[in-house]
Amino acid sequence: MPSREVVRQSFTLPNTEQYLLHSTTREQPYQIYVFKPSQEAPPEGFSVIYLLDANALFATMVEAMRVQSRVPEKTGVYPAVVVGIGYPTEEPFDSSRFYDFTMPTPKEVLDALPVRNKDAVRPQVGGADAFRAFIEIELKPRIERNYSINTKQQAVFGHSLGGLFVLQTLFTQPHTFQTYIAGSPSVHWNKAMLREQEDQYTSNLQQGQIHHKLLITIGELEKNHPSNMSENAKELYERLALLPNEKLDAHFYEFEGEGHVSVLPALVSRAVRFLRRG
Repeated sequence: MPSREVVRQSFTLPNTEQYLLHSTTREQPYQIYVFKPSQEAPPEGFSVIYLLDANALFATMVEAMRVQSRVPEKTGVYPAVVVGIGYPTEEPFDSSRFYDFTMPTPKEVLDALPVRNKDAVRPQVGGADAFRAFIEIELKPRIERNYSINTKQQAVFGHSLGGLFVLQTLFTQPHTFQTYIAGSPSVHWNKAMLREQEDQYTSNLQQGQIHHKLLITIGELEKNHPSNMSENAKELYERLALLPNEKLDAHFYEFEGEGHVSVLPALVSRAVRFLRRG
């Protein structure tokens, strides 16, 4: 007996929506993805995690959140809103990330960076401040109007250049989030400038009352990366770990057997657990 014809339908993740948001801070449309837990929001609202490179990572994070938050007393993962920030493309990554995630960088510094293809045209860079303003001034208020959000439990997640953006945000605008997750951060991009920002943050931290959580991760197989990514990440963590724990609760994790890209699913899983840590 022949099989009955089936009706094919597009697959969508439960409790998610997406829309195009045109930024007024710069001429760039962003594809915004939002996941809302099916559980009832606590009185203070849901925790929220803002996810960079959402075209590549939103589905992974949503499934990690949905599965693990079913039994939070066992997993340590509590329901949270996931806000993915991506671009209007079908590709996992868009070249606009080079502009959005990086600080202004002198040509001589750019020329010294390791490149995969010397003949390729270098994307525009240096727009991290504008991107951060978009998140803070345009995106966050929209999310907080439409969802029950605990503004005292906000996290940001970024990997590679996204990890660099996370660190820049912690060092220069620490009030923006309470939890910072930087996977395989591209510290080498403008190492001198990032160190200046770190030193200023460290100095300011001694005077303020704010408390942050930070997770820096790396893949074991990134030790041979031409950017010295693994060494840079470890050195940064070791300096930050010396700060008072009540000011900055810093953690470091190396994923065994994982490289720069293969590490992503494991990193996402650890990130959703870290969100409510401490």
